[in-house]
Amino acid sequence: MPRTFIVEADGGSRGNPGPAGYGAVVIDPETGETLAEAAEFLGTATNNVAEYKGLVAGLRAAHALDPEAEIRVRMDSKLVVEQMSGRWKIKHPDMQPLAATAKAVFPPDRVTYEWIPRKENKHADRLANEAMDAGAAGRQWEPSASGAALASGPRRPSGATASDTAVADTELAGADAEITGAAGASAAGAQGAGTATATPPSGWAVPADLGAPTTFVLLRHGETPLTPEKRFSGSGGSDPELSAAGRLQAREAAAALAVRGTVQAIVSSPLRRCRETAETIAARLGLDVRIEDGLRETDFGAWEGLTFSEVRERHPADLNAWLASDKAEPTGGGESFAAVARRVELTRDKLRARYAGKTVLLVTHVTPVKTLVRLALGAPPESLFRMELSAASLSAIAYYADGNASLRLLNDTSHLR
Repeated sequence: MPRTFIVEADGGSRGNPGPAGYGAVVIDPETGETLAEAAEFLGTATNNVAEYKGLVAGLRAAHALDPEAEIRVRMDSKLVVEQMSGRWKIKHPDMQPLAATAKAVFPPDRVTYEWIPRKENKHADRLANEAMDAGAAGRQWEPSASGAALASGPRRPSGATASDTAVADTELAGADAEITGAAGASAAGAQGAGTATATPPSGWAVPADLGAPTTFVLLRHGETPLTPEKRFSGSGGSDPELSAAGRLQAREAAAALAVRGTVQAIVSSPLRRCRETAETIAARLGLDVRIEDGLRETDFGAWEGLTFSEVRERHPADLNAWLASDKAEPTGGGESFAAVARRVELTRDKLRARYAGKTVLLVTHVTPVKTLVRLALGAPPESLFRMELSAASLSAIAYYADGNASLRLLNDTSHLR
């Protein structure tokens, strides 16, 4: 006889979109015992994104206890319950992948959904608020923070509850109800950090017991007309705009970041291809773009606009020297990789201080991304030639207060068609 678990989940956003978090709890229906808790601060997200991520976290926590169990999900979100029960269509692009993720945890015939009043969802609501409080304090939620029993109902800091800002209050409009506002958010994965008994974190999520790092999510800009031809395109030549393919890549990256959930700020190179990419994402996430000159691409001097073969044909000695030493400059007074590394290192330290404990999207170029990765790994300069970095790819590095760095992701293109 398979075990049965009750999963209660909730999510909230103080702003919708705004600072968001989720909470989930797995309960033994016979004893009422709490078997597992999960909570996470999501950065900027909508209420409904947070609710769906709470559902996913709760299901995963139950799966970790018994993958053969039958699940009774109880939530005060009419939207999630009706959509996951198949009675309402899922039209919003941010909800579709989250719903698909939730459906994949257990076979659908082993999961039932029940709507409950908000007052009966106090445990998950409390966890969601604890996660949001932790995020506001620059740290991640820890299981020990929720050990106290529910003596007098959920804690509601600053007059806000996990559902007070809910667009979900409009969910009763009918079977086609959908969220039409900004779909919030950015970056911590659906498998996110901070769960008490969930699967290991993926992507750029970081285990809660390591403290709150400063995380740089590194996005290479989308394609320009020069990208498919593999031409040198730095900061010393023309400033090409995104191609049609590059604009599509920017939209796809924006959609992926909206689903993941925790990007709290966006910083971009001043070059047009990065600004266009960053602005597309900022519009989706409801954030501003800060321009940082230190994130610009290398100045490739006289090589700008040329292919590698053309440079080898026209400037063979200079190219060989450039490949052999990070101190060699491209023909015509371009920047050496050593000079770029100094610039990027100073920029890294400045941004780490400015955004301590936060997750920041840096929209930049091949050389700055590879340089940040090389520095994080303590790798030699020649490692720059041993990394692949595709247009609109995502990488991520977590920086800790003790000076250590952890490469969390490199050249992820799974969000691209």
